Amino acid sequence: MVEAQVKFVVVGHHARREQAEMLAESLSAQLFIDEEEHGANWNHRRAIEWAAGQTCRVVVLEDDALPVPGFAGKVAEWLIRFPDALCSFYLGTSRPPQYQLDIATKLIAADKSRTDYITLPRLIHGVCYSVPQQHIKRVLDKWNHTKAADYAVGDAYGGPVVYPCYSLVDHRDGHPVEPARDNQPRTERRRAWRLHV
Repeated sequence: MVEAQVKFVVVGHHARREQAEMLAESLSAQLFIDEEEHGANWNHRRAIEWAAGQTCRVVVLEDDALPVPGFAGKVAEWLIRFPDALCSFYLGTSRPPQYQLDIATKLIAADKSRTDYITLPRLIHGVCYSVPQQHIKRVLDKWNHTKAADYAVGDAYGGPVVYPCYSLVDHRDGHPVEPARDNQPRTERRRAWRLHV
């Protein structure tokens, strides 16, 4: 079965321990809980360090990811299609605001050309993504500890990111557990543009 070629790791905050444990259990995933407010950047790096020691592709999920039914099999299919690409399985509304017009334009273009994915120049969400095994060392070597977790991953990877037009996870749009780096309140709806059904 293709699912055996993918492992999962959940990064969680201690304030969301229960939902992080439930998500990890549902995917037989490795779980990393940030017990002491180290922050998302620190915890995502721990997950990627763990991924570096695996022999197959690893998908990182945040504790507020909401996988669609059949998630593991659908993810495996995408990773087989794009073995050399950083793939993000969540494409969200509202945040970051500077990418929303580009996302909308690219989704319309994809519909017209009957393409089922778009690419963006960087990783803009840390909700659910997978770094190709052969690029993990470079990502860790180029890691910037001062950036938001998603930018730290994507900028260290340094290439375009594949986003399915229909996300394989939604985002449980709750109250953030750490202050936003831009100091802007998160009042907009932060959910998937489109969700795979």
